[in-house]
Amino acid sequence: MKINLEAKPIRKADWIEEDGRVRIKVIKFKSKFGRWLCRVFKKPNFFFVNLDEIGSFIWKRCNGKKTVEQILEELEETYGEEKMKERLYFFLLALKKYGYIEFEGEK
Repeated sequence: MKINLEAKPIRKADWIEEDGRVRIKVIKFKSKFGRWLCRVFKKPNFFFVNLDEIGSFIWKRCNGKKTVEQILEELEETYGEEKMKERLYFFLLALKKYGYIEFEGEK
């Protein structure tokens, strides 16, 4: 799949920021049975995925206002141009695959 440079990624997952790094909240179970098991064993029905510095940088810009192209330009200004386009595309596609982001206007 190719990413449209004019697309605007929008976050669809809850998250927190600690010391400049993003932690995405991931739900373990969506079924009633899974949620029930978590209650019975008094365990949370979620865990956090910790993003690295560049992943956090990208995530914070997935606000539906910046295009992929604008995010790429900011990435290259901050971290240099070496393989940033590939890294950005791979990361955005992974986020989309797991339902953590959508692209504005996409159904």
